Amino acid sequence: MLYHLFESLKDSHEFAGSGLFEFLSFRASVAIIISLLISMVFGGRLIKFLQKQQVKETVRQLGLEGEKQKQGTPTMGGLIILAAILIPVLLLSNLTNIYVLLMVFVTITLGLVGFIDDYIKVFKKNKGGLAARFKLIGQFAVGLVVGAVLFFHPDVIIRADVTDTPDKTFYRETDRFVTFDNRGEPQFNVEYRGASTTTMPFIKDYDFDYGSVFSWIGLGDYAERWAWLIYIPMVMLILMFISNGCNLTDGMDGLATGISAIIAFTLGIFAYVSGNSILADYLHILYLPNVGELIVFASALLGACLGFLFFNAYPAQSFMGDTGSLALGGIIASLALIVRKELFIPILCGVFIIENISVMLQVSWFKYTKRKYGEGRRIFKMAPLHHHYQKLGYPEPKIVTRFWIISVLLAVLAFVLSLKVR
Repeated sequence: MLYHLFESLKDSHEFAGSGLFEFLSFRASVAIIISLLISMVFGGRLIKFLQKQQVKETVRQLGLEGEKQKQGTPTMGGLIILAAILIPVLLLSNLTNIYVLLMVFVTITLGLVGFIDDYIKVFKKNKGGLAARFKLIGQFAVGLVVGAVLFFHPDVIIRADVTDTPDKTFYRETDRFVTFDNRGEPQFNVEYRGASTTTMPFIKDYDFDYGSVFSWIGLGDYAERWAWLIYIPMVMLILMFISNGCNLTDGMDGLATGISAIIAFTLGIFAYVSGNSILADYLHILYLPNVGELIVFASALLGACLGFLFFNAYPAQSFMGDTGSLALGGIIASLALIVRKELFIPILCGVFIIENISVMLQVSWFKYTKRKYGEGRRIFKMAPLHHHYQKLGYPEPKIVTRFWIISVLLAVLAFVLSLKVR
């Protein structure tokens, strides 16, 4: 809203400082400040309101250290995160940008799914919350929309600018390096890529197209036309898996919040370099016009996570609940998909994935051994994985800190592999 207001003031020359809103770096900085202020200033008031309304966590008796102290802690604190993301984005972003609109949709929709789940747990006194099938339906529906928009929408453009000639010149009108013909006209040496193209790990100057699967099985004529049959289901699975992974990781004070902040920072860098033609050309990565606008969203996400961590760090004054965790996971997955880094998710979101896999392995092995031996056996002392270490006697703050450190290492590794080692 403020972005469009200052854009109109700039055009009418009525306000000298309106030009600041042209700069992504300025709006991203302001977005962090606003989101931090919202989450830290109004977060405390919301927590008091939640306490007054008896919106409190009911902790299951699992024999874990410190679980009694968590009993009665206000939950649904994810509302703080959602507000701290959406308000700066609506104020500072270009709301005609398809990527911004898509991220606002994901935030609101998955936040609503999580809110319904928390509402059933807290007010209906049903510890199971929203049935798993309805959660999956909500996640798959959001994934379907994200995949369809990224594949079919005309504003979603993927380009690979080829500027390897030695006489390339910086062309100020477009902020790009180009070559010029003998008449002095700029020659934009550009390759457009298919909508299902993504960045390939490790291999430089090669980008993977999901449609190429049809070529491998001898159906090359259908590669581009029917690529959506592979791309959209893949988007749905990625969004569901990471959303649930974040939800499972949110089992210790500050764990999911801190990891989400680390991932948000990394994805913000990816958005910035992918949306800048000069940096994309220099780094030999896909150039995604208009995706740089997501640095404002990523900044608001970072500020919201850090601000909520003020209340969620050990000992937590509030839990985010599914309202926050389902939304955060979906936001992270969608951002990675938009900047065409979904093949780096196993690295970047490594903790979420390991937590998810630990539960899958534990449940599968327990059922298999119970059917075979008549008694269920376990791989871990408890799943998700962070509870395994808690059962081993590690203090909660130490587990959380070490998981944060691992997330930082994974983020740096994803950054290096995506932008350098290709």
